[in-house]
Amino acid sequence: MSETGRPFAASASWFLSTARERLAKLLDAGSFTEFVPPSERVQSPHLALFDLPAAFDDGMIVGCGRLGGKSVLVAAQEGQFMGGTFAEVSGAKLLGLIRAARDDEKLPRTILLLLDSGGVRLQEANAGELAVAEVMRAIVEARAAGVAVIALVGGRAGAFGGAGLTAATCSAIVISEQGRTGVTGPEVIETNKGVEEFDSRDKALVWSVTGGRTRRLIGGADAYAEDTVASFREATLALMGKARPFDLATLRAELARLAGRVGRLGGCDSAVAMWSALGVADPRATADMDDPAFVALVADVKGAGDDAR
Repeated sequence: MSETGRPFAASASWFLSTARERLAKLLDAGSFTEFVPPSERVQSPHLALFDLPAAFDDGMIVGCGRLGGKSVLVAAQEGQFMGGTFAEVSGAKLLGLIRAARDDEKLPRTILLLLDSGGVRLQEANAGELAVAEVMRAIVEARAAGVAVIALVGGRAGAFGGAGLTAATCSAIVISEQGRTGVTGPEVIETNKGVEEFDSRDKALVWSVTGGRTRRLIGGADAYAEDTVASFREATLALMGKARPFDLATLRAELARLAGRVGRLGGCDSAVAMWSALGVADPRATADMDDPAFVALVADVKGAGDDAR
């Protein structure tokens, strides 16, 4: 059921769904158990100082469940609460989940991160920045201990700032056309560099630079999903069990992959130029084709399927 009490179909839009709705249909039915649920009233102690409403889960849902019969740990950000931002409580919940997997081999060996965040909560900036740094370190340590960490990106807020950095630290990324990732968000670029540098209101520009299709084509995401919970579930299942060991060989392969990307695309000044450099026959048609056609296109693009991380 959805949060409004209506039946919630797996074909529902990932982009439009809440974090709890995504979890409800991503995981096997009835398998989710939440840690630190809203009933425990663990919320931000700082928002009241700014006359802002708090949430009983602080916009971060953590727990465990099953996906395709396999046990997983999960964390989901609620992008509709303060942009899904990292803060003291939300960061601590995520950090605790990852550290638990790192330290306890009896826990599931896969963590799913449903990222939907613009970055750090400005009202708790210091705590949020620290949380992001600790989460990234914990992900690296968990991966070194044999835990696969898979990011799912397709929500309203995308994955920018600390969330973008967190996604890049993961074993793999699943993204949809509506998903966006990056270090600096479009509005921040415009504020600091001016609208002539980057117009954040130009949605076609924003999605061509940061959107899921560009990220998938250049190898910045490992799997592409349609904008449905069912498609994200299918793509995630396909990645489970395929994470490469996090060792020196993987790091060297990743550095080589990034160097190759800079060599191929460093001189490009637009997404269309990048798509052309990647060998796409009709780059201007890429943004308008349907999802099955895009998936077929990706299969022919050199470097898009490189799984070094």
